[in-house]
Amino acid sequence: MREGAEELARARWPEGGDGDVSGVPGFVLSGFAPVVVAVAERCLRRRYGTGPVPSQTRTGVVLVSASGDLVSAEHVRETVESGGRVGPLFFFQSVPNSVAGHIAARWGLRGPVVCLSPTGDPYADGVAEADLLRYDGDADEVLLILIEQAPDTPTEAVAVLLGGGAQP
Repeated sequence: MREGAEELARARWPEGGDGDVSGVPGFVLSGFAPVVVAVAERCLRRRYGTGPVPSQTRTGVVLVSASGDLVSAEHVRETVESGGRVGPLFFFQSVPNSVAGHIAARWGLRGPVVCLSPTGDPYADGVAEADLLRYDGDADEVLLILIEQAPDTPTEAVAVLLGGGAQP
């Protein structure tokens, strides 16, 4: 019988005392990628200090977002509708995998990167995917990141590092 993964670390964005999120090279206009990076790094630092993750640990990334990067998507839509030219960075950053890959490269993560648009409860869907990666032997632990953007509120996110527990 399988036991669920244990929570090894958790972080939120924002947390008390947070100001504006720092930019991330290669990502423009939207707060989506900077918030994903900030919450992921905060979570990983709580487990591994300044990093990188030990080379023997295969850490996957599961990024869950029903809406993806709304600000960039809206910018691209408006630019195309007005007959403008979309800047090349938007083709890169509009795919949530790009920021997940950025985190993996920066921290030396050696597991798979998966992005999901949840069909049910975002946390439950993300944990289910993380469990699959662990139980299939693709990852020892998984950094689960949940993020949604709303039009008129600051972007918020949660990151949870899942690992441990019984594996087959």
